[in-house]
Amino acid sequence: MRTLEIAGGGRMPALGLGTWKAAPGVVGEAVREALRIGYRHIDCAAIYGNEAEIGAALADALRAGEVTRDELWITSKLWCNAHAYDDVAPALRKTLADLGLARLDLYLVHWPIAVRRDLVSAKAPGDFIPDSEVTLLDTWRGMEDAVADGLTRAIGVSNFSVKKLRELAPSARLNPAVNQVELHPYLQQRELVAYCHANDMAVTGYSPLGSSDRPAGMKREGEPALLDDPVISEVAAHHGASPAQVLIAWQLHQGLSVIPKSTHPARLQENFEARELILDPDDLEEIAALDLHRRYVDGAFWALPGGPHTLANLWDE
Repeated sequence: MRTLEIAGGGRMPALGLGTWKAAPGVVGEAVREALRIGYRHIDCAAIYGNEAEIGAALADALRAGEVTRDELWITSKLWCNAHAYDDVAPALRKTLADLGLARLDLYLVHWPIAVRRDLVSAKAPGDFIPDSEVTLLDTWRGMEDAVADGLTRAIGVSNFSVKKLRELAPSARLNPAVNQVELHPYLQQRELVAYCHANDMAVTGYSPLGSSDRPAGMKREGEPALLDDPVISEVAAHHGASPAQVLIAWQLHQGLSVIPKSTHPARLQENFEARELILDPDDLEEIAALDLHRRYVDGAFWALPGGPHTLANLWDE
């Protein structure tokens, strides 16, 4: 398995299993099957609502001797209602309790947005916490102290732009080790990837297959379907592979980490085998031309009328 060296945190398997949208009652067996197949990197988050079931699956696999803790790479994420410095450690400890672990391998700030402690999401402008009360640096101090306290090996961010990374850097004691962002041929984010790699940050791509199963409210009429793209299909046919395998291999070819999600055993196996697919230079050139700067997870749910966040200042574009 190809791995990426993570600042302060060892080596992260480049191919992992995403668990967003993996339903309760299903996700546990999907994790068990993934571990049997050979996955060792499991990507989690408190907001997904399934960490306790994932934790039970991990415990079963460890008890059965199917894997050791040292072989695993477990990532989770701090949700937006725990951005205050004093809330970071309790949120992480809750995740650790749910996952049945003493320590994470990687803990990420899920979004660069803070909401009130008693809320899950923002429904009105007043639900957000202004920067005058809680800054990203306050949150990051809590993350840094979580490393010092042995609660996680490494820390990073998710959905952070180059601008936000640059703003954090001068005051950070520990630089983010990873930036997890939406990434696929329709959203290649070359400038962001180049900045991260130049600053010793690994990049993990989420929604690598186009997230066709995301909530209906996040979909747009007539949006392009990545898995049906004719160029991707042509490359797949040339190699005797599936479009999903091409999309996964494309990210691995660029030195990125990628976390496709599935709960179906056959697709879990198919996605895992993508690590063996070697794309030709011509393939990579054709895929490079597909960039539409098209987000499937565009963050519009944060852009409330009259609120502090817009798509422009969320992505700094």
